[in-house]
Amino acid sequence: MDDGSWSAQVFEQHRARLRAVAYRMLGSLSEADDAVQETWLRADRAGADGVENVAGWLTTIVGRVCLNLLRTRDRRREDPLEARPADPVTGPGDGGAPEEEAVLADSVGVALLVVLDRLSPAERLAFVLHDLFAVPFDELAPLLERSPAAVRQLASRARRRVKGEGPPPKSDAVRRRHAVEAFLAATRGGDFDALVSLLHPDVVLRADRFVVPTPEPVTVRGAGTVARGAMAATGRARFTGLALLDGAVGLVMAPHGRLALVLAFTFAEDGLITGIEVVADREWLATLDIVPLAD
Repeated sequence: MDDGSWSAQVFEQHRARLRAVAYRMLGSLSEADDAVQETWLRADRAGADGVENVAGWLTTIVGRVCLNLLRTRDRRREDPLEARPADPVTGPGDGGAPEEEAVLADSVGVALLVVLDRLSPAERLAFVLHDLFAVPFDELAPLLERSPAAVRQLASRARRRVKGEGPPPKSDAVRRRHAVEAFLAATRGGDFDALVSLLHPDVVLRADRFVVPTPEPVTVRGAGTVARGAMAATGRARFTGLALLDGAVGLVMAPHGRLALVLAFTFAEDGLITGIEVVADREWLATLDIVPLAD
């Protein structure tokens, strides 16, 4: 790049891509915006004299910033308040950043963000930058201080976690997936009648004591009562996505990309939902095998 040609205007041309990288790395829109700002500060201080591939150079910088943030997060072992199920989640009337983050999370895939959050920082960077943004392993190797072959292994291991393994879906599994998709769509849309039509009249919903939280688990019975409860969770449904939970189709709720709770379903022979288990117990969630399901 020629002397004097680096400017904020040039950086702005790459901001959207850098933000997309940072969001997939961090799972939080506010953290992603902070990472992009830090990238600008570092790039401005360094200058781009002699840089031929500005996009690749900036992607490397934002990757390094995000990697440092992820490593700090791992060291602290902090559980952000925003990820706790008991905290209020913005409702459908809220605008601004929460609305934008909900749309962004949905476009990326809530379950994918959950699985990425379970990867090590190095695995997450290798997978995101190589598989999602086509950064060559040779360019990632110096960033991770590993050989290209080692980075390839990191990406491969992460890819297996993201894609999962299992037999082809059977017809009843496909039908159940459609029912769960319809349940999520009706909850997001506030369609009470559509929800009731998916539920068995004697459906039972059980929520563990960590969901609200309450001293004891909560049990709710009946299609109408369960549907009304779902209507109250419309805001949370914006941060919820489809996933396989130990091989069975279910839902994961993850505001800011951090797993908060899951919904597991049971079905009658006619395909109606007979049971919903809402689980927020962190010890149990840590043992759960989660695989994203594409829309």
